[in-house]
This record gives sequence, C-alpha cells and structure tokens, in this order.
Amino acid sequence: MHKIELEKAYSPKSFEDRIYAQWRESGSFSPAESTDKPPYVIVIPPPNVTGVLHMGHGLNQTLQDIAIRFHRMRGEPTLWVPGTDHAGIATQNVVEKRLKAQGKSRRDMGREEFIKETWEIKAEHHAIISKQIAVMGGSVDWTRERFTLDEGLSRAVRDVFVTLYERNLLYKGNYLVNWCVGCGTALADDEVEHKDTPGKMYHIRYPYADNSGFVELATTRPETLFGDAAVAVHPDDERYKRLVGKTVHLPLTDHDIPVIADVYIDPNFGTGLMKITPAHDVNDWEVGKRHNLQTINILTTDGRLNAEVPLKYRNMTIAEARNAVVEDLKAQGLLIKEEEITHAVGHCYRCSTVIEPFLSEQWFVRMKPLAEKALAAWKRGEIVFYPKRWENTYEHWLANIRDWCISRQLWWGHRIPAWTCASCGKTIVSRRDIEKCPHCGNAVAQDPDVLDTWFSSWLWPFSTLGWEGVEQAALENPADLRKFYPTTALVTAYDIIFFWVSRMIMAGLEFTGQVPFRDIYIHGLVRDKHGRKMSKSLGNGLDPLELVDEFGADAVKFTLAYLCTQGQDVLIDKDSFKLGSKFANKVWNASRFILMHLEGCNLVENPPLNMVDRWIYSRLNAAAKTMTDAFLSYRYNDAASAAYDFFWSDFCDWYVEATKLSMHSEDKSEKDRVVSTLLDVLAQSLRLLHPLIPFVTEEIYAKLPNTQGLLITAPYPSSFEKKLSEKDTEIEKNFGVLQDLTRQIRTLRSECAVPPERKARVTVNFVAAELEEFLRENAGLVKFLANVSDLSWKPSFNIDDKKGAIGLAGNGFEAFVFIADAVDLSLLKQKFTKELEKDKKFIDNLENKLTNENFLRNAPSDLVKTERAKHTAARARVEKLSAYVRDMD
Repeated sequence: MHKIELEKAYSPKSFEDRIYAQWRESGSFSPAESTDKPPYVIVIPPPNVTGVLHMGHGLNQTLQDIAIRFHRMRGEPTLWVPGTDHAGIATQNVVEKRLKAQGKSRRDMGREEFIKETWEIKAEHHAIISKQIAVMGGSVDWTRERFTLDEGLSRAVRDVFVTLYERNLLYKGNYLVNWCVGCGTALADDEVEHKDTPGKMYHIRYPYADNSGFVELATTRPETLFGDAAVAVHPDDERYKRLVGKTVHLPLTDHDIPVIADVYIDPNFGTGLMKITPAHDVNDWEVGKRHNLQTINILTTDGRLNAEVPLKYRNMTIAEARNAVVEDLKAQGLLIKEEEITHAVGHCYRCSTVIEPFLSEQWFVRMKPLAEKALAAWKRGEIVFYPKRWENTYEHWLANIRDWCISRQLWWGHRIPAWTCASCGKTIVSRRDIEKCPHCGNAVAQDPDVLDTWFSSWLWPFSTLGWEGVEQAALENPADLRKFYPTTALVTAYDIIFFWVSRMIMAGLEFTGQVPFRDIYIHGLVRDKHGRKMSKSLGNGLDPLELVDEFGADAVKFTLAYLCTQGQDVLIDKDSFKLGSKFANKVWNASRFILMHLEGCNLVENPPLNMVDRWIYSRLNAAAKTMTDAFLSYRYNDAASAAYDFFWSDFCDWYVEATKLSMHSEDKSEKDRVVSTLLDVLAQSLRLLHPLIPFVTEEIYAKLPNTQGLLITAPYPSSFEKKLSEKDTEIEKNFGVLQDLTRQIRTLRSECAVPPERKARVTVNFVAAELEEFLRENAGLVKFLANVSDLSWKPSFNIDDKKGAIGLAGNGFEAFVFIADAVDLSLLKQKFTKELEKDKKFIDNLENKLTNENFLRNAPSDLVKTERAKHTAARARVEKLSAYVRDMD
C-alpha cells in the first residue's frame, strides 16, 4: 500500500456539496427494493413554503436524518418523505406585504391574479427551502417530494371534506369564533396564543330600570357593553336572588336588559355579578343559548364598531371605542374605578393581533367522535410517545376537545368544495365542480373561503404516499401506500402536538382505519443559553445555514444531537457548535494520521489480535450496542455521547497511541498486522459515527484501502463476536487498571512539572496475581504510554524502598513513582507547600461564603452548587498534595 494524503486541515466546504450530490445521484436516498425487512418511514413535518430554516427546523431535520441514516444502515427499506406546506395565512401575509410595498392590494388584483402571484412566490421560496435541506445533509427521497396544494393532495383534501360531510362529521353554522382582525379570518382554538398582557379592570354602575339603585359589574372590555344581553348571578347567591327577573338599564344606550340566574357565574369572583355578551365571549355564548338571549354582534370583520351601537361610536376601532366609552361613563358618573391588572389575552399565532371573539358563519368538524377513536388507539398501545409524559397532554386535549373551525377567509389555500344555490337556497357539497343546482337547475356560487392549512396537513402521512380519497381506496391503494403506510415514526416539536400530531392520528384512523405512525418523538425547542425563545426582537437568533458555512454541517448536526436530551429544550449559542467542530476535526486528524503510515505496508486479511486489539473491539462492540439502544429509543444525546467517548477516548487517546509501538516496529509482519487492524477499526468506527456526522465519515471512508461502495448504505456495526473471546470481559477490566495506573502517573508528572525528556522509575504492587501477570505482559505498553524509564514489581514496601518516591493508589494496586529521578525534591516540596497554602486560603474563603446565610438565601441555586463543587474539589486537591509532601519527608 501507499500512504494516503488527506488535506492537512479539516475543510468541510471542500467536500460536503460534492458528497451530497453523489448520494443523491446514486439513488441512496430512495428505499432499498430487495429486502425482507419491514420499512422504516418518516414523513417530514412540512415547513412553510415561504419560510426559511431557523434553528428549530435545523434540530428537527437533524434528528430525523440521524434516525433515517441509522435505519438505512441496518438494511431496512428506509423512506424519508420531503415536502412543504402551502401555509395559508403565513403565505398570504408574505404576498400581501410584498404587494403593499408596491402600492397594491389583493383586492386590486382580484382573486385569480393574486393566486397566480402567490404560486410564483411559492416557487421562489420552495427552491430556497430545498437548498437548505440539502445543505444540512437531509437524506430525503427527493423523487417523492410533495406539496400540500399539489394535485394529488388537493384531491385528497376535497374527498375528505365531502366524506366528513356525508358522515355527518362536518357542518356549517353561526358560532362564536376566534377572529383575527389583522389576517381577516377565523382561527381554530389552537391557533390562538395566550399572552400575559397589562390591562385594566373597569368597575361600572348598571342602574336599575326603576332608578332605585344600581349593580356593580367589572369588565376588562367596556366597549363590548353595547352587546350585553343580560346581567347574570348564581342562582344560590343569597345577595342577589331578589334581583333575578328584574331589569337594569344598559349604560350609554336607550334600552334595558334582564337579570338572570345561571350556574356558570362564580359568586366568589368580583362582585358576583357578570355582564353577559353572547356575541363576544365564548362562555357568555353558552349562557346566552341556555337562556335564549339576543345575540348582538357589535364588530365588523376589520375590527370596527358596527351599526348595532349608538351612532357616536360607529366605525371606531376597538381601542378608540374603549377610550370613548370610559370617558362617557365617567361623565355620567357610571364609572366607579379602574384597576391595573395583568391578564391572559389571546393573540393570533401568525401576526400577534389581539383575537376578538366574533359571531360568524363558519364550517366546523365534529371532533368528539374522531377524538374518541384516537384516545382508544393510544390506550390499546398503538402509538407510543417519547418521552412518555406527553401522553398526559395528548389524553387531556382529546378528552376536552371542541369542534374545529376549518374555514378561513383567505384566497390562498384549498377552496371549500361547497356551493349555494341563490334560487332554492340549498348548499351542495361535491367532489367535482358544479355549475348548476342539482335540485332546481339554477346557477350556484362556490363558497369563497378556503380550508385551514391544517386540514391538508392532517392527511400528510397517507396523502403523501398516494392516498387521494375513500373512493380510490375502495378500488386499490397505490403501491407506496401499500408498502410504506402506516409510517414508522413522527419527529416533531412539542409546540404543535395539538395543531398537527393529534389531528393526524384522528385522520389516519377515520380514513385508513390505522394509526399513521407508531413512534411519536417529541423534542424540545431551541432556545438561547438563558432559556429564552430565539427571536429577531431579542437579537438572539441563529441561522443554521450561517453556522454550516462557518463550522460545517457535521459540526452543526453533531452539536444539536449531543445537546438534545429527551424531554428538555436545547440551550445553545454560537460557541456551542465548537464542540461538534472539534469532534469532526478529531475524526479527520486521527484518520489522516493512520492513512499517512500505510507506505510499504500490506493489507492482511483477518490479522491475529493482541490484547489491546481485543480491548478496542470490545469497546467498539459496547459503543455499537449503546448507540443502537439509544437510537431505537430516540435518546440522541446518549448516542452522540457514546460516539464521542468511544472515538476520542478509547480509539484516539488509547488505541491509536498504543499502536504506535508496533507501527514503528522493525518487524514488517507486525507493522502489517497492526496497520490492517487499525484500518478495520477505523472503518467500523466511521460506520458507527455516520448517522451523526455523515459528510466527514463518507469522505474518509471512500479513501480507505479496505472499503468498497458508499458508507451511507454500508451496514451499521452490530457486534464483533468473531473478533472476541470469552476472556475479553476480563481484558476490559484489566485494561481499565492499566489505564488508571497510566493516568495517575501522567497526572503526577504534570503536577510535578516533569519535562517530557526526563523519566522516572515506577514500582508497583498488585492485590491480585492475575493483574500482575497482565501488567507484566504489557509492561512495555505502560512504559511507552506513561513515559517511565523502568517498571518493576514488588510485593511489599518498607520506608527505604519509598525514598525519593511519591505514592499512588488505585483499584487493585499501589505504586511508587521515583520522582527524584526526574526533578529536585526540595524544590518540588517548596512548590507543593506554596500551593497548599494558597489552596487552604481558597477553602477558607469558600467556607466563609458557604456558611453565610445571606449568600445561601439570595444567591442563585446554580451559583451555590458551583461554589460547593469548588469546595469539594479544593479539599480533594489539598488531601492529595498533603500526601505528596508526606511522601517526600
């Protein structure tokens, strides 16, 4: 063999794009055809087509890619379906903002031209999204890419709408909905974000109609009093029983409203009386239905007061009306007081506008029958959450589910397949477009609204595989659906467990009769080091593509996996990615070292193994088992930690170092043996690491003289029993003692500032005879690794034997390092004495701090923990240095 030159410096930019193109062109991202193993399938949570990758996407795609690569290497037909979401509200907002900058509006363009413009912008952004997935190394099957508005998914969406209507699971009606004034559309309950917001509680007098007194009510929204239909009390509240049936005058108006009794009212909250505004509060809506109260909507769709209010207030914005009402109440002596409060206020999840409860005619899905099936599937064990605690959230949400408002007052999206006849007034829901009413033959008009984005997303696991409706399924399902559905796993963040996860399970059960996936891995969010959500306003956001440009994709992926502890958010800053960069560098440099020493060597098949070889295969076997178990249970940080420890510590720090003895041997056959074994262990290690750092491992693997084909489809290491024997457990134990002895000698040399060229003798006494035999056999290795001049054995020591030496002790041995061979003992004793004085002062200061009640009470718990750890470490160091000084006396 000839030596193989890797570039001196690890430079991911020089090969990452090339390798990705190679994977893609080779068809490695598509599932293997000929295999009897069950498939492993993930459908990507489709990113919004007008969005760009943020760190949340970076984490989510990294975790999916790791799982896909791992299962692909296990020989399973592995499919990762890519795609994007049309993202109705978000995309329409992007387009409308662009039009506004040009001095235009969608109304100026008309619906058809606006949709055409949106498709063009979609195409621009889609190219960006695709490039971002590729740059991150996502091994998705691009030949199966889908879009929630493509023809096939559009047919599926329409069929599902009609099927739900036919099954009496979908209806249209006037109901109170969450209305976003900013987006001009209704929102589902789980599209509303509740934020603690400063506000005021206004206490208002409502006079009795006969002017004999008044009742006091409190509200945060005085402008809604124009929609009040009643004042309510609890039926068992003795204070107000006499008022039930009476009327009070509605302030600032010319009419009266009744006092009613309802069990919804909390007699202990405020004054025990509540204004009931059925058109502008969800709970009041329910009270209004029970008492047949008038429902008065006082708002327009753009958030202004309408003709239902007195003339003075019409066309005012909500904020303007609130100020005007408060001033007029003051003027009439009807405002008792104002209180500053903080309360939870609903905001639009897209534009952050305050949500208005609004009476509107919308389409709804009856969710309870669907939720019951989804709960039953979970109870039968058909779906498994990782971590398990998310099951409680899932159960609670489904048990308390409300009907889903699915219509949106937008132009971009799946248009609702419902038509209304102007002549007979009937509504027709159809899988195909119609022009005439089937009942009377007259013209019909299609519903102008579109469906909620999530109405297409909830079909994603099976619609992406070719399912286009129950009519098609009744004939024959497409090949991909038969082979790859149900999918295997869903990997997603916890912030969309309601939006998406639960609904996909309901849709899968309703339309395919099966849950859409088995494993549900819920990962945390990416936050900054202070635990804050990353945002433009805080200036703490990180762009994953900029990080890839600086550190390389492998560094980004490995760091995210290493820090992704199951059930916790990932706290990072830019410096965090140095961890992954250093690890990728280590893999590169270790491989470069080995490949530089191939000159003149011959590759030996099945070379004989010595003790250290059997030890590294045993460690490799253990690492493979640990990582396999971790990958199968979605413990990404455990897998990354095991990979790091094995390669950096076991392989580089110990095995590669140990083989240097043989690599510089004059015995040609020994050098051939050790180089061949090194290459095999390196190849196995690259396979072990590939799911976590795919680019650098693929680049190195292709250069090895003992490998063929692409690493992406090479088998994942499972076990190496053929390399091992029954003695290997004992070898690991004995080698651990060798490592402990070596480490302690190295540490002592460092603490004593012994120059590398100066060596000292070491004498060792072992508790067990087999340990002594093992170390005698490997004395040369200990001398080489610990840099000692002589290693001898002695069953016991007297005082004279220890002269000029410092004692060490480990599990199963005691040793004396004759440090006087290498340094001046008197100077060393002075050094340790000074360090002891300094350390004791440091301990005194720490103890003063840790016994100070004010510090313990007021300091952050992390700081107290850190100081206690410093104290423990300092005491251990003092004990060790004191022992060193005693040995020198």
